[in-house]
Amino acid sequence: MNPTHTLPVGIVQVSLAGVLWGTGGITLQVIRDHASMSFVTISGYRMLIAAVALAAAVVLLRRGAELVALLRSSPGTACLVGVGTGAYQALYFGAVVEVGVTVATVVSLGLAPVLLTAAEAAHHRRHPGVRRLLVLAAALAGLVLVSGAAGQESTGPNPWLGVALAVASGTTYAATTALGRPLSQRTDPLALTTVATTAGAVALVPVALLLGGPLTTGDPVALGALAYLGVMTMALAYGLLYAGLRTTSSTAAVIASLLEPVTAAIVAALFLDERVGVLGALGILLVLAAVAGAGREPVAEAGPTGAVRTSPD
Repeated sequence: MNPTHTLPVGIVQVSLAGVLWGTGGITLQVIRDHASMSFVTISGYRMLIAAVALAAAVVLLRRGAELVALLRSSPGTACLVGVGTGAYQALYFGAVVEVGVTVATVVSLGLAPVLLTAAEAAHHRRHPGVRRLLVLAAALAGLVLVSGAAGQESTGPNPWLGVALAVASGTTYAATTALGRPLSQRTDPLALTTVATTAGAVALVPVALLLGGPLTTGDPVALGALAYLGVMTMALAYGLLYAGLRTTSSTAAVIASLLEPVTAAIVAALFLDERVGVLGALGILLVLAAVAGAGREPVAEAGPTGAVRTSPD
């Protein structure tokens, strides 16, 4: 197979995944404007709807053998990846509610590759190098500036709580990535996405039931947004990610990482009138530059490649 023919297709697949993740925040806002469900309940519906859609795809595409092979070889790891995915998405949605789409997306997405880069350097017990230290410094400076912008009331009702939830989301995201990346390299993407998503739904739905509150809605706009959230930003986006990573270099992952916060920022500015100010915008640019720089470093290779979603979205 000639890689020159497969590479462009894979890059498009991963890039589309990043764009889809970037629309998750505003979709959450639409749901909350039309229904009073908690973000945990919405996250549970997202994964449940995605799991149903993926199971249907497995049947239609006759991928049952691949699914069974995964369940026999690595059921525990695949399920842990799913539970981690559900956890960091719920934390991300909580951050969106408290601090707004732009800050929540950039902090959660920017932190994960930084943590993975640092963990990789520590694991190999070698100095990360001046270039890598500059990348980490830029990322941390960007996170500080973005977090500072969260102090403005226009960004959300509880900015600092939102930043804390975004940091927790990014940390969980990094840990899930480190666990799931090796599995993604040897597993059918549809099978892995189906098992992980089903496990995440099984973990989140009982939590939503325990927390109580409205669990259903009859609002057609909210129902449509929930369907979009599950099918497009979860089932399709993760399917595109794993399919793309099989035929592209790790650069494609960096493209997806860049497109998610850029998409979220553009959508938030156009439809939610969110502003983070000059310093916040500078912080966003620094985080994005750091993610791109980390993607070009050998020690960061495992981070961005596996991290791309997995975007908090």
